[in-house]
Amino acid sequence: MRGLPWLIWGYVVGVEAGDYGATCASWRIVATYRRSETRATTGIGMDEVLDAELLDVALAAAEAAADVHAAFAGRIDPSSWREKGRSDFVTEVDLEAERRILETIQARFPGHAILAEEGGGSGPKPPSNESVRWIIDPLDGTTNWLHGYPEYAVSIAAQDTDGLRVGVVLNSATGECFEAARGAGARRDGEPIHVSNLCEVGLALVGTGFPFKRLDLLPAYLESFATVLRGTAGIRRSGAAALDLCDVACGRLDAFFEFHLMPWDVAAGALIVSEAGGHFDRLPVSGLPTPDWDLASGGFVAGTPGVWDAFRALLAAATS
Repeated sequence: MRGLPWLIWGYVVGVEAGDYGATCASWRIVATYRRSETRATTGIGMDEVLDAELLDVALAAAEAAADVHAAFAGRIDPSSWREKGRSDFVTEVDLEAERRILETIQARFPGHAILAEEGGGSGPKPPSNESVRWIIDPLDGTTNWLHGYPEYAVSIAAQDTDGLRVGVVLNSATGECFEAARGAGARRDGEPIHVSNLCEVGLALVGTGFPFKRLDLLPAYLESFATVLRGTAGIRRSGAAALDLCDVACGRLDAFFEFHLMPWDVAAGALIVSEAGGHFDRLPVSGLPTPDWDLASGGFVAGTPGVWDAFRALLAAATS
């Protein structure tokens, strides 16, 4: 109890001094103390402390990766770009950012499992006997980063046998940081966020992404694109699904759909949308196998409660 006033004092001093990083850290510690104190009689306080630990490590890992993005920005010669698949580039920046993330996580949680885009991983299925698995995209929007287009991010989530537990998406270009913990809400730069209150799908602004890794899906996707375009206020395509989902979470977008994404593209954003009061679900796509878990590669859809049913109906009409 004696430590709490000092933490509050640190929060106030941080605000007055303009030290945002220190302020956020102090805010998270105070919030954790209060949640643990409040729930002490319920017997689940330790879960709250672990959530805070997971979130702090995720934030530190995201910042380490963002430092790599910034250090290499504008310095990669196009001749060094490598394609994992058609228009799916990987660079030394992706690899170094992932290495920094894994280093940060494993220093604190050496026994945790990893599923990461550029090679670290324990297989496509969710954890069974391991308590926590991290799902990592070290650079979502690599093509944007290569061209200096300011829509790229680090996406980090932690998952246990009950589902997603914490998620962090850090926009490396702007410094904007989204975070969520299961049952504790979502925040942008430390402030609570919520999806929009829009209730008319015809007024909705929708995010999407093209299935560039599966061009065989393009004809069906374009039919859905046309139907959504006719039935809403418009469509935006940023090139980073993690940021699109965060835009739904904070009310900039009202819905999102994409035909083919990987677990690391959506894991953190899915939790952030859900904790901000939105919906996130699979999107059935003809030609793709039935997924064996809820984050397996395939189609996904997100939206606000007010437009959810109508937006899903639009997508269903396009594929019927």
